[in-house]
Amino acid sequence: MKCPFCGDQESKVVDSRHSEDGLSIRRRRECLACQKRFTTYEIVESLPVIVVKRDGSRQAFDRNKIINSMVRAFDKRQVDTRDIDRITTEIEQTIQNTLEREVSTDKIGEMVMERIKPLDEVAYIRFASVYRRFQDVRSFIHEINKFLEEQ
Repeated sequence: MKCPFCGDQESKVVDSRHSEDGLSIRRRRECLACQKRFTTYEIVESLPVIVVKRDGSRQAFDRNKIINSMVRAFDKRQVDTRDIDRITTEIEQTIQNTLEREVSTDKIGEMVMERIKPLDEVAYIRFASVYRRFQDVRSFIHEINKFLEEQ
């Protein structure tokens, strides 16, 4: 790591701490040449992910869209916002770990449904009704019956 004061490349790590979000590490370093201290941050490099929508169009992955869809599903329900954030982070990490650069909205929707199902039955049905595009009452009842059979 290059010292910002003297430009020397030799330094030692004096202290390391995880950030609050757990996504980076803060390191205090001391330059071996000039003995001045400086801070660096280490983060995992993530590759851009493209989401393929149902109509075939493509756009950059946006975790806020997952959060917003879950907030609508959990509207007026008892849910901790930390659960929504945790689910979103899990999905984002799962997508990054596949090393695939494209993911379908169907795949993302399935991952969301899988994770909200144990948290709240009503939110699950709400999300499923939008995600699966229920066209009538029969398809809605079919999803509820399927849900009840799995219990």
